[in-house]
Amino acid sequence: MALTTIWWVMAGALIALELLSGTFYLLMLSLGLVAAALAAHAGADLSVQLVAAALVGGGAVVAWRAYKQGKPSALPASSNPDVNLDVGEVVQVDAWDAEGHANVKYRGANWQVTLAPGFPATPGAFTIAEVMGNRLIVKPN
Repeated sequence: MALTTIWWVMAGALIALELLSGTFYLLMLSLGLVAAALAAHAGADLSVQLVAAALVGGGAVVAWRAYKQGKPSALPASSNPDVNLDVGEVVQVDAWDAEGHANVKYRGANWQVTLAPGFPATPGAFTIAEVMGNRLIVKPN
């Protein structure tokens, strides 16, 4: 089997593994294998092919990681309304205790409610800002 074929098969295998894992890093490494295959097609020695694979694949991984770290991270799942459908819903709090906690009936069950820091503990309607386990963190409307 020709060396170019081996590089292409390995690149395809990494792409298949990428489809199973979803990490995106294997796709970056497969770019390095494609670079090695192209170097093999150009008639480069095995050492040049290996260097091309390492530089392109490693460089792509480093570039992708730098790109991902530079992006602002998404909201945590506990306060992301796209993940947790309770965020943004309104609950009625009748009374607060001295520590800023209360119990409310929400979705047919009793929930412990904690007031978000910096807000007054007055009775009324509150919006769910975050869900921490079985506790709702709320802010006034």
